[in-house]
Amino acid sequence: MHFDIFKPVFEIMRDNTLFKLVIIMIVMDVVFGSLRAAKERDFNSSIGIDGGIRKIGMLLSLVCLVFVDILCPVNLIGFVPGTIREYIHLQDITVMEFFALLYIVYEVLSALKNMTLSGLPVRKVWVTVKSFLKKNTGEFIEIEDKE
Repeated sequence: MHFDIFKPVFEIMRDNTLFKLVIIMIVMDVVFGSLRAAKERDFNSSIGIDGGIRKIGMLLSLVCLVFVDILCPVNLIGFVPGTIREYIHLQDITVMEFFALLYIVYEVLSALKNMTLSGLPVRKVWVTVKSFLKKNTGEFIEIEDKE
């Protein structure tokens, strides 16, 4: 059995900065989520398993999307706001990279929430982000206001 199709997939993922950022943000979220659980003395294996399944699913979806990109290359740069394009100097974005950006945003928000609930001095940043999301998207990750 030949696995030559997997070689370009692994090369693409190994060399892709956005994929690496997804992994880094997943690790950060797990670390700060664990610190939060330790602080609140509320380790819950079912929540941890659900989160682990979600994170593995995110990574597996990115692997599958690399196959899509190989078979049917598409440039989704039009879906990325201009300010973000300029900031990270993007010319084109594959389907996998588009979803990687979404996952990065999700993980950053989750890590920021966990950092806030762990007691790190990022509450003002979290409140600002939460207000922005509520105002512009109608969505935000709710946390209790503990003074």
